[in-house]
Amino acid sequence: MLNIHNLSVSFGGTYLFEEVTFRLGAGDRVGLVGKNGAGKSTMLKILARDFAPDSGSIATEKEVKIGFLRQDIDFEQGRTVLEEAYQAFAEIKEVEKKLESINHQLVTRTDYESEGYSQIIEDLSDLTHRFELLGGYNYVGDTEKILLGLGFKREEFNNPTETFSGGWRMRIELAKLLLQSNDILLLDEPTNHLDIESIIWLENFLRSFPGVVVIVSHDKMFLDNVTNRTIEISLGKAYDFNKPYTQYLELRHEIREKQLATQKNQQKKIEETQKLIERFRYSATKSSMAQSLIKKLDKVERIEVDEDDNSVMNISFPLSKVPGKVVVEAEHVTKSYGDKTILKDISLLVERGSKIAFVGQNGQGKSTFIKAIVNEFPFEGSIKLGHNVQVGYFAQNQAEYLDGEITLLQTMENAATDSNRSKVRDMLGAFLFRGDDVEKKVKVLSGGERNRLALCKLLLQPINVLVMDEPTNHLDIKSKNVLKAALQKFEGTLLLVSHDRDFLQGMSNIVYEFKDQKIREYLGDINFFLEQRNMQNMREVEKKDTVKKELPKEMAKVSYEDQKKNKTLQNRLSKIESHIKDLENDIQRDDRALASNYDKHVEDANFFIAYNKKKSDLEKLLDEWAQVQEEIDNA
Repeated sequence: MLNIHNLSVSFGGTYLFEEVTFRLGAGDRVGLVGKNGAGKSTMLKILARDFAPDSGSIATEKEVKIGFLRQDIDFEQGRTVLEEAYQAFAEIKEVEKKLESINHQLVTRTDYESEGYSQIIEDLSDLTHRFELLGGYNYVGDTEKILLGLGFKREEFNNPTETFSGGWRMRIELAKLLLQSNDILLLDEPTNHLDIESIIWLENFLRSFPGVVVIVSHDKMFLDNVTNRTIEISLGKAYDFNKPYTQYLELRHEIREKQLATQKNQQKKIEETQKLIERFRYSATKSSMAQSLIKKLDKVERIEVDEDDNSVMNISFPLSKVPGKVVVEAEHVTKSYGDKTILKDISLLVERGSKIAFVGQNGQGKSTFIKAIVNEFPFEGSIKLGHNVQVGYFAQNQAEYLDGEITLLQTMENAATDSNRSKVRDMLGAFLFRGDDVEKKVKVLSGGERNRLALCKLLLQPINVLVMDEPTNHLDIKSKNVLKAALQKFEGTLLLVSHDRDFLQGMSNIVYEFKDQKIREYLGDINFFLEQRNMQNMREVEKKDTVKKELPKEMAKVSYEDQKKNKTLQNRLSKIESHIKDLENDIQRDDRALASNYDKHVEDANFFIAYNKKKSDLEKLLDEWAQVQEEIDNA
């Protein structure tokens, strides 16, 4: 489908990659990986014919259609979400318009016996056939399905695109791309603006895509779930294996270890031969043997070991003074933008040392709540920071706060304190900004480099509570792994917003899901949350499923008594869930009361009697809920 032969690209005399060759065929789902700046996005632009290489060739089969998800998009003002998505069906819309015109003529004209009327009938037949071949009867349903899968609500379909953020506009662009009849999809960071549910939906879509998919992504789990092949661009070369990312890493490591062992063995033999040459070179009787050995040595093809780029950031979050037991106490937090309420009556207690992940669909209030904690805007309710709390805040668009007109060194020096100003060069070096790099202006940095600089700057201030909103955006996989390791070692409190499932694994002991203006607590890590959400989604689908399926007659005949029993169980389950929620809220209030004034309550025996009874009642209710749910499942 697509042949790439000896591609080379250089900038300023330095090769980005040199003589890269590979072939893409139907069914290939390729993860194009490498460090930031390795040339991944440049390679996508070359494949899309947006950028010409210095040398080499790209050959495609005739009439191959290529769709490219770029990082920069430009929408025409005034279109709704649906109208913009329908741009994927330009030919269908054109035929549809002609059909509307013909149908209007058929209604208004009465010259049924004329040649012109006969021609209209013939045109109608041709256009109807063309409309059907193009998929005209399916495009509306397909569009709605993909928009819903990418997180849009039906009531948003007719909203103008300019009312959406850049991230949501990128989703519209992705929807258009998926709706087009492309043979090859080139996706540059497709998950950057997606939430977890939309990422999972996209994974399922791409796995069933029959053509070629080439993905640049730093989302390790997404790559593992979608791709069946990995091409890594590193130090100017391309390494190509028919494996998803994690398996590729393991295989490449094994190959490199074998190369090193073989090279070591070869080097040993070469050294032994050189010793023999030196020994016999000046011997009258053995000089001919020495010459033979020299010729033999010249013919030896030296074993090369794949170069490995091991340069990574060095991050450590030093803990400042120890804060009080309660670091954040939020009570009845409500936030609206105009008529739209994002958060309603949110109460949350964060204790020292907690590792908390905030998840949920985009627009549900995760970033809004984070910003409320750091007091970026007014809101209803209250948020109190505990004793000795020192917050380090990394915003989702943190890199945009950097002054592009000053250098990296000036950026750090301006934010430094007297105690660490002398260390800023070393800190920049730890984040891979070395030598003359520190004198570059911030505006010339890539997105990933800006994020690294913002992280480096964050370390200049003492921190015991880290609040991070999508910190992995624009970071390559190696950098993300280093950041994850540093956060896992951080002894303070962590509040983390992220859609990266691999990054979230092992990072939290509590997950809060933001949905419909509220939050829901999951006492576990991201895997526990996903398991629970999957079970809930399955139950929701079962409840909402109104499609009548063909069943055996004996199964189709559900007695009135069975229906009545099932309805009774459902009502009972609903009441139990309501009681559970009330008890959980009561216990949470008691926990906050204990945390804020333990000495007062420790002397109140009645308080602890009531407190322990609530916990006991909650356990009984949870057991009862499980029993009723099992009865419903077995009904």
